[in-house]
Amino acid sequence: MTADIIDLTVPQLGRHALRENLLKLDFRLFETAATRHWPGAERVLPRLSRSANHGVLWFATAAALAATGSPRARRAAVRGLTSLAVASATINTVGKRSVRRARPVLDAVPRARQLKRQPITTSFPSGHAASAAAFATGVALESRGLGAVVAPIAFSVAMSRVYTGVHFPSDVLAGAALGAGAAFAVRRLAPTRDRSAPPARPHATAPALPDGEGLVLVANTAAGTADRVRALEDALPLAEIVECAPEDLRDELEKAAARCRVLGVCGGDGTVNTAAGIALRHGRPLAVVPGGTLNHFALDLGVEDAREVGRAVRRGEAVRVDVGRFRSGDQEGVFLNTCSLGVHPELVRERERWSDRIGGRPAGGFAAVRVLSSGRRPLEARLQGGRHPLWLLFAGNGTYHRLGLVPARRYDLADGRLDVRVVHGGRGPSLRLLAAALAGPLTRSPAHAGIRVHRLQVDDVAPGTLLAYDGEVTEVAGGVTLEKLPEALIVYRPLDPN
Repeated sequence: MTADIIDLTVPQLGRHALRENLLKLDFRLFETAATRHWPGAERVLPRLSRSANHGVLWFATAAALAATGSPRARRAAVRGLTSLAVASATINTVGKRSVRRARPVLDAVPRARQLKRQPITTSFPSGHAASAAAFATGVALESRGLGAVVAPIAFSVAMSRVYTGVHFPSDVLAGAALGAGAAFAVRRLAPTRDRSAPPARPHATAPALPDGEGLVLVANTAAGTADRVRALEDALPLAEIVECAPEDLRDELEKAAARCRVLGVCGGDGTVNTAAGIALRHGRPLAVVPGGTLNHFALDLGVEDAREVGRAVRRGEAVRVDVGRFRSGDQEGVFLNTCSLGVHPELVRERERWSDRIGGRPAGGFAAVRVLSSGRRPLEARLQGGRHPLWLLFAGNGTYHRLGLVPARRYDLADGRLDVRVVHGGRGPSLRLLAAALAGPLTRSPAHAGIRVHRLQVDDVAPGTLLAYDGEVTEVAGGVTLEKLPEALIVYRPLDPN
């Protein structure tokens, strides 16, 4: 019996001794940090520690990142703040209440280092270290370059907590680990772009223009593209830049396509759509500089700014993408993103009517309220052998997927399929459209359905029916044919977007 008791208690004694040794090491490290002279740190670290109170330092850093105008920097700022929020909530609801550890005694800490206001919460784990690690890790997961800039600041904030005497080293390590874990948890819910399914786009042969000679880029001045044009001029100094108003865009693109080796365009999705049709007719590869509000095609392609486009053009890195085409009578057009019938074209037209007055996003909300509450009747058309009332017929150039909790995006722009969604008519469009949006792609119900096809025929469309394609709106009648042109367009894209 005695031997059994001894066998059972030895592991317990071992764990107790290990814990005591770790605590002693923690105290020794704290005293070493307190007594060591850190050149120049007395002016910097206490102030840096105070600036991180309540996340003020990280909110300011996020604002600075967002102010750069770079989509990747904005995403990094949002991901950093989201990770910080998750880490702070975890620390304050679980961490501080689970281990009620007293703060270090300040006898060994020089008075010049000590904070004017000492924290009154428990010591383990360090909330400042958790916030710093969460923000820096979140930024780094979105952009390694920006993460490398933020990481030294985050490390200094974490170290300042030991330097000023408010935390033991183990408090800081535990907090940093929890913060980094929060950032990875956020990525699991909302994956970063580099975690998306790798695109199956086929690589294409395109001219490499080391200094940009042979590229003619047409920029839509209405899209506010001046800064992006300057960035491209810096990257490709011999490229020819043509800036024009929207009414002159098509003529300038036609002229550019006739004399260039590579056709470039800077603007929103509608501008890019016009350039794509012209590039197809002239057999020119296309260089797209995103310059609009949403830039769906460029972002799904993997191009976010002029620097990336310049790098791809210098190296001759390009891919082939599918192009959608619609035909109705003697009308024909292409779409890179979406084509739709029903209430969506009316939303687009109403939004464009108000966007110059109140701004793009408010105009979108205002248009939705007006169109969905107007008491209009659903579209009547013949589809797949039967006549149906439809609130919406949506065709995407490639399959749209959810990205974690984030709305739809395409992984592959050369999958050879149209992603067709239909919302059937019924009593009021609002609830049916909302149900279809929440249900996602390729679902079937009495209210909505989804299929993937190479070609779709819609007949008996009433004269004057609106059709929207890549943000543009036109009128169609009779039969409407939607089809794919597989791998029809060559577009520049860095093979390594990072």
